[in-house]
Amino acid sequence: MTGVITASEPSWIAPFSGLSPRAFGKLVTVLRREGADVVRKGRPWSLPLEDRALLVAAYWRTNLTMRQLAPLFGVSKSAADRIIDHLGPMFALQPCKRFAKDAVLIVDGTLVPTRDHTIAERSKNYRYSTNHQVVIDADTRRVVVVGRPLAGNRNDCRAWEESGAKAAVGNTLVIADGGYPGTGLVIPHRRERGQTELPDWKEEHNRSHKQVRARVEHVFARMKTWKILRDCRLKGDGVHHAMLGIARMHNLALAG
Repeated sequence: MTGVITASEPSWIAPFSGLSPRAFGKLVTVLRREGADVVRKGRPWSLPLEDRALLVAAYWRTNLTMRQLAPLFGVSKSAADRIIDHLGPMFALQPCKRFAKDAVLIVDGTLVPTRDHTIAERSKNYRYSTNHQVVIDADTRRVVVVGRPLAGNRNDCRAWEESGAKAAVGNTLVIADGGYPGTGLVIPHRRERGQTELPDWKEEHNRSHKQVRARVEHVFARMKTWKILRDCRLKGDGVHHAMLGIARMHNLALAG
Protein backbone atom coordinates (compact mmCIF):
# COMPACT_ATOMS: atom_id res chain seq x y z
CA MET A 1 0.00 0.00 0.00
CA THR A 2 1.49 3.31 -1.10
CA GLY A 3 1.15 6.30 1.17
CA VAL A 4 0.16 9.81 0.17
CA ILE A 5 2.03 11.75 2.87
CA THR A 6 5.79 11.49 3.27
CA ALA A 7 8.44 13.58 4.99
CA SER A 8 10.61 13.30 1.87
CA GLU A 9 8.26 15.87 0.30
CA PRO A 10 8.76 19.07 2.38
CA SER A 11 5.37 20.52 1.40
CA TRP A 12 3.63 17.92 3.61
CA ILE A 13 5.60 18.74 6.75
CA ALA A 14 4.22 22.12 7.83
CA PRO A 15 0.48 21.40 7.51
CA PHE A 16 0.71 17.97 9.16
CA SER A 17 3.26 18.67 11.90
CA GLY A 18 2.96 22.38 12.65
CA LEU A 19 6.73 22.72 12.16
CA SER A 20 8.82 24.16 9.38
CA PRO A 21 10.89 21.55 7.45
CA ARG A 22 14.00 22.91 9.20
CA ALA A 23 12.49 22.56 12.70
CA PHE A 24 11.12 19.13 11.82
CA GLY A 25 14.60 18.09 10.69
CA LYS A 26 15.97 19.17 14.08
CA LEU A 27 13.32 17.08 15.82
CA VAL A 28 14.19 13.97 13.80
CA THR A 29 17.90 14.48 14.46
CA VAL A 30 17.29 14.65 18.22
CA LEU A 31 15.00 11.60 18.12
CA ARG A 32 17.65 9.62 16.26
CA ARG A 33 20.30 10.72 18.76
CA GLU A 34 18.04 9.57 21.61
CA GLY A 35 17.72 6.10 20.12
CA ALA A 36 14.40 6.26 18.29
CA ASP A 37 15.87 4.54 15.21
CA VAL A 38 17.84 1.80 16.97
CA VAL A 39 17.39 -1.57 15.26
CA ARG A 40 15.16 -3.76 17.41
CA LYS A 41 14.27 -7.42 17.39
CA GLY A 42 11.33 -8.61 15.38
CA ARG A 43 9.72 -7.15 12.31
CA PRO A 44 11.37 -3.90 11.16
CA TRP A 45 9.35 -0.70 10.83
CA SER A 46 7.74 -0.29 7.43
CA LEU A 47 8.41 3.47 7.46
CA PRO A 48 11.69 5.39 7.93
CA LEU A 49 12.06 7.44 11.12
CA GLU A 50 11.20 10.69 9.32
CA ASP A 51 7.83 9.33 8.18
CA ARG A 52 7.11 7.75 11.55
CA ALA A 53 7.79 11.08 13.27
CA LEU A 54 5.53 12.84 10.79
CA LEU A 55 2.80 10.25 11.41
CA VAL A 56 2.89 10.92 15.17
CA ALA A 57 2.91 14.68 14.66
CA ALA A 58 0.08 14.42 12.11
CA TYR A 59 -2.02 12.38 14.53
CA TRP A 60 -1.63 15.01 17.24
CA ARG A 61 -2.08 17.85 14.74
CA THR A 62 -5.24 16.58 13.02
CA ASN A 63 -6.74 14.18 15.60
CA LEU A 64 -7.77 11.85 12.79
CA THR A 65 -8.71 8.31 13.75
CA MET A 66 -6.28 5.47 13.01
CA ARG A 67 -8.62 4.29 10.27
CA GLN A 68 -8.34 7.69 8.58
CA LEU A 69 -4.66 8.36 9.24
CA ALA A 70 -3.05 4.99 8.40
CA PRO A 71 -3.91 4.96 4.63
CA LEU A 72 -2.37 8.43 4.25
CA PHE A 73 1.00 6.93 5.23
CA GLY A 74 0.49 3.61 3.48
CA VAL A 75 0.41 1.48 6.63
CA SER A 76 -2.21 -0.58 8.42
CA LYS A 77 -4.29 0.74 11.27
CA SER A 78 -2.48 -1.49 13.77
CA ALA A 79 0.94 -0.41 12.44
CA ALA A 80 0.02 3.26 12.84
CA ASP A 81 -1.14 2.54 16.40
CA ARG A 82 2.17 0.79 17.23
CA ILE A 83 4.19 3.66 15.80
CA ILE A 84 2.36 6.20 17.97
CA ASP A 85 2.68 4.05 21.09
CA HIS A 86 6.42 3.54 20.50
CA LEU A 87 7.53 6.94 19.22
CA GLY A 88 5.06 9.28 20.93
CA PRO A 89 6.72 9.09 24.38
CA MET A 90 10.10 9.88 22.78
CA PHE A 91 8.81 13.30 21.70
CA ALA A 92 8.50 14.27 25.37
CA LEU A 93 9.80 17.64 26.53
CA GLN A 94 12.50 17.27 29.17
CA PRO A 95 11.82 19.72 32.04
CA CYS A 96 14.42 22.36 32.75
CA LYS A 97 16.52 21.51 35.80
CA ARG A 98 18.22 24.88 36.25
CA PHE A 99 16.93 28.40 35.83
CA ALA A 100 18.77 31.70 35.72
CA LYS A 101 18.76 33.66 38.98
CA ASP A 102 16.72 36.45 37.38
CA ALA A 103 14.32 34.11 35.54
CA VAL A 104 10.59 34.80 35.74
CA LEU A 105 8.20 31.95 35.04
CA ILE A 106 4.45 31.88 34.46
CA VAL A 107 2.18 28.98 35.39
CA ASP A 108 -1.41 28.22 34.53
CA GLY A 109 -3.60 25.18 34.20
CA THR A 110 -5.39 24.15 31.03
CA LEU A 111 -8.16 21.60 30.61
CA VAL A 112 -7.88 18.91 27.94
CA PRO A 113 -11.13 17.04 27.16
CA THR A 114 -10.15 13.38 27.69
CA ARG A 115 -12.31 10.34 26.92
CA ASP A 116 -10.53 8.01 29.34
CA HIS A 117 -12.79 8.44 32.36
CA THR A 118 -10.33 6.60 34.62
CA ILE A 119 -8.07 9.67 34.61
CA ALA A 120 -10.60 12.44 33.84
CA GLU A 121 -13.50 14.05 35.68
CA ARG A 122 -16.23 16.50 34.77
CA SER A 123 -14.88 20.01 35.08
CA LYS A 124 -16.05 23.58 34.61
CA ASN A 125 -16.38 23.01 30.86
CA TYR A 126 -18.93 20.25 31.68
CA ARG A 127 -16.79 17.64 29.91
CA TYR A 128 -14.56 14.90 31.22
CA SER A 129 -11.18 16.61 31.22
CA THR A 130 -7.69 16.47 32.64
CA ASN A 131 -5.94 19.42 34.29
CA HIS A 132 -2.42 20.14 33.00
CA GLN A 133 -0.14 22.59 34.80
CA VAL A 134 2.12 24.29 32.25
CA VAL A 135 5.04 26.56 33.15
CA ILE A 136 6.62 28.89 30.60
CA ASP A 137 9.56 31.27 30.63
CA ALA A 138 8.15 34.80 30.65
CA ASP A 139 10.90 36.15 28.37
CA THR A 140 11.22 33.45 25.72
CA ARG A 141 7.66 32.01 26.02
CA ARG A 142 9.13 28.53 25.83
CA VAL A 143 7.46 25.77 27.82
CA VAL A 144 9.88 24.69 30.56
CA VAL A 145 7.76 22.33 32.71
CA VAL A 146 4.59 20.32 32.19
CA GLY A 147 3.11 18.65 35.26
CA ARG A 148 1.47 15.22 35.26
CA PRO A 149 -2.23 15.40 34.34
CA LEU A 150 -4.78 15.33 37.13
CA ALA A 151 -8.56 15.02 37.06
CA GLY A 152 -10.22 18.08 35.57
CA ASN A 153 -12.18 18.87 38.75
CA ARG A 154 -8.93 19.40 40.70
CA ASN A 155 -8.41 23.10 41.41
CA ASP A 156 -5.20 24.78 40.31
CA CYS A 157 -3.88 25.21 43.86
CA ARG A 158 -3.83 21.46 44.45
CA ALA A 159 -2.82 20.63 40.89
CA TRP A 160 0.20 22.95 41.12
CA GLU A 161 1.65 20.84 43.94
CA GLU A 162 0.32 17.38 43.12
CA SER A 163 1.32 17.45 39.45
CA GLY A 164 5.01 17.90 40.31
CA ALA A 165 5.21 21.35 38.68
CA LYS A 166 5.96 23.06 42.00
CA ALA A 167 8.87 20.75 42.77
CA ALA A 168 10.26 21.14 39.24
CA VAL A 169 10.66 24.94 39.45
CA GLY A 170 12.10 25.02 42.96
CA ASN A 171 12.58 28.54 44.30
CA THR A 172 12.37 30.32 40.95
CA LEU A 173 10.02 33.33 40.83
CA VAL A 174 6.66 32.25 39.36
CA ILE A 175 3.62 34.38 38.64
CA ALA A 176 0.07 33.08 38.29
CA ASP A 177 -3.55 34.19 38.17
CA GLY A 178 -5.86 34.62 41.15
CA GLY A 179 -6.66 30.93 41.24
CA TYR A 180 -3.48 30.16 43.20
CA PRO A 181 -4.01 31.80 46.63
CA GLY A 182 -1.84 30.57 49.47
CA THR A 183 0.68 28.89 47.16
CA GLY A 184 3.45 31.49 47.51
CA LEU A 185 3.19 32.42 43.84
CA VAL A 186 2.94 36.04 42.72
CA ILE A 187 -0.77 36.60 42.09
CA PRO A 188 -2.87 39.77 41.54
CA HIS A 189 -3.77 41.98 44.49
CA ARG A 190 -7.25 41.42 45.88
CA ARG A 191 -9.58 43.73 47.77
CA GLU A 192 -9.56 43.11 51.47
CA ARG A 193 -12.74 42.74 53.48
CA GLY A 194 -14.56 46.08 53.54
CA GLN A 195 -12.55 47.59 50.68
CA THR A 196 -14.53 48.95 47.75
CA GLU A 197 -11.53 49.48 45.50
CA LEU A 198 -7.79 48.93 45.41
CA PRO A 199 -5.20 51.70 45.78
CA ASP A 200 -3.93 53.06 42.49
CA TRP A 201 -0.51 51.43 42.87
CA LYS A 202 -2.11 48.01 43.32
CA GLU A 203 -4.32 48.56 40.29
CA GLU A 204 -1.22 49.43 38.28
CA HIS A 205 0.54 46.29 39.51
CA ASN A 206 -2.49 44.20 38.51
CA ARG A 207 -2.53 45.68 35.00
CA SER A 208 1.17 44.93 34.52
CA HIS A 209 0.71 41.44 35.99
CA LYS A 210 -2.18 40.70 33.63
CA GLN A 211 -0.23 41.80 30.56
CA VAL A 212 2.68 39.51 31.39
CA ARG A 213 0.50 36.58 32.48
CA ALA A 214 -1.40 36.70 29.18
CA ARG A 215 1.66 35.15 27.54
CA VAL A 216 0.81 31.73 28.94
CA GLU A 217 -2.68 31.99 27.43
CA HIS A 218 -1.08 32.71 24.06
CA VAL A 219 1.04 29.58 24.49
CA PHE A 220 -2.08 27.50 25.20
CA ALA A 221 -3.74 28.89 22.07
CA ARG A 222 -0.74 27.88 19.95
CA MET A 223 -0.44 24.45 21.56
CA LYS A 224 -4.10 23.72 20.94
CA THR A 225 -3.64 24.09 17.20
CA TRP A 226 -2.59 20.45 17.69
CA LYS A 227 -6.20 19.30 17.79
CA ILE A 228 -5.69 16.27 20.00
CA LEU A 229 -5.67 18.73 22.92
CA ARG A 230 -9.28 19.59 22.09
CA ASP A 231 -10.58 16.03 22.29
CA CYS A 232 -8.09 13.36 23.35
CA ARG A 233 -9.05 9.73 22.64
CA LEU A 234 -5.80 8.30 24.03
CA LYS A 235 -5.91 6.18 27.16
CA GLY A 236 -3.69 6.06 30.23
CA ASP A 237 -0.50 8.10 29.83
CA GLY A 238 -1.38 8.96 26.22
CA VAL A 239 -2.69 12.44 27.03
CA HIS A 240 0.46 13.18 29.10
CA HIS A 241 2.75 12.03 26.28
CA ALA A 242 0.79 14.14 23.79
CA MET A 243 1.04 17.25 25.99
CA LEU A 244 4.79 16.77 26.52
CA GLY A 245 5.41 16.12 22.83
CA ILE A 246 3.37 19.11 21.72
CA ALA A 247 5.20 21.31 24.24
CA ARG A 248 8.48 20.24 22.64
CA MET A 249 7.19 20.93 19.14
CA HIS A 250 5.85 24.31 20.29
CA ASN A 251 9.34 25.23 21.49
CA LEU A 252 10.85 24.09 18.19
CA ALA A 253 8.30 26.14 16.27
CA LEU A 254 9.23 29.22 18.34
CA ALA A 255 12.90 28.67 17.57
CA GLY A 256 12.10 28.45 13.85
